[in-house]
This record gives sequence, structure tokens and C-alpha cells, in this order.
Amino acid sequence: MDDLNHLVTIFEKHSNPENAVPMQKYMKNHFPFLGIKTPLRRQLTRDFYKETGILKQDLNLELVTQLWMKDEREYQYAAQDYLVKSIKRIDSSHLPFIENLIITKSWWDTVDVLSPHLVGNIAKVTPSIIEEKIEGWAFGKHLWLTRSSILFQLKYKEETNETILYKYIKANANSKEFFIQKAIGWALREYSKTNPNSVRHFINDTTLPKLSVREGSKYI
Repeated sequence: MDDLNHLVTIFEKHSNPENAVPMQKYMKNHFPFLGIKTPLRRQLTRDFYKETGILKQDLNLELVTQLWMKDEREYQYAAQDYLVKSIKRIDSSHLPFIENLIITKSWWDTVDVLSPHLVGNIAKVTPSIIEEKIEGWAFGKHLWLTRSSILFQLKYKEETNETILYKYIKANANSKEFFIQKAIGWALREYSKTNPNSVRHFINDTTLPKLSVREGSKYI
């Protein structure tokens, strides 16, 4: 049995239509669900890693692609969990692949893993891709790429390049999109844990959406 069929068999065995209804509703019915809640899904994927030894093998982007094409949302979660587990094998050459995932079956639940974990790690190792690629996202018109440009430094803490963070936020400060306004607030809130004075001054000196200010000011 190949890896895809193996995981599908495991997931289908533990599907729960009763759980699927509220899970789909929480995601605004954008995607069907098998009804496997996160703790169980993570246990099942851990078992899958152990049974297949896949984490000790070469990076399997074909499996990720196949999982991303599946209807039920748990398969996209499994794909991105596998990528995060394989993060040491992912470099700047994989950024186009990650970008394609960001813009395919897009919603906050996948983008908010792909951006800070995968794009963030790639950019930390290869900073040149910020100007070469991520800046285009920040000044572009694709909602989820723009959100990704604001959030890719989310876990950087003291390594945050605030010049870039603030530049990308200012570029989108007039956005009416909820997910952009929310991303701005989230990024500022996280950075305020490291540099509250800087964030305080930035919020005071910059015209930002009320939602972004409210979210960004929670810890300052």
C-alpha cells in the first residue's frame, strides 16, 4: 500500500460524520470534513509516520500534492503537518511549491501554518527571498499571499526585521479585508511581546484599522 492510500485508510476508519458538521460550520462550510478532531488526527499522523518511516525518507512533495487535492480538510492539515515535521529539508527552492499551496484551497487555517512556519523558516535561512518574492506578496493583490507577507515573521521574536514588518503593514493599512486587518493586529501583538515600545510608537504614529489597533494593543 502506498503512503497516500495508507493514510486515507487510517483517516476514513476514524471518520465521524457527527463531528464533521460543526467542524465544517466553523470553517464557514468552505470545505468538507471527515470529522477527525485535532488531537486524534495528530495521533493518527504520528502513527502513520512510525508505520511508514516517511520522516526518515526523502521529502515527498508528491504526497503533499495528493493530500492537498483531496476534498476533506483533514488531508490538507496532514500535508502541512508533514511539511512542518520535514522543515529541515525545506529550502528556498521549495518556495514556489509553498506559494502554490498558499493560493490553493486557501483559508486562514492552512495559510496561518504555511506562512509563519514554512515561509518564515525559508526566509530566515535565505533572507534574499524576502525582497525577491515576499515583497511582491505584500504589494500584490492576492489576499492570502498578502496575509502571508505580514505573518511570515510571526515567530521571529527578537530576530524580527521591524523595518520590513512595518513596511508591509503600512502597504496594507488601508485594506478593508478582515483577514488583512486581523493579520496586521496579530503581527503587531506578537512583536509587542518582544518590543512593546516600538509597537506602541508605531501604532500611535500610523493610521491603522480599528481592528488592527485593538488586536495589536492587547499587551501594551
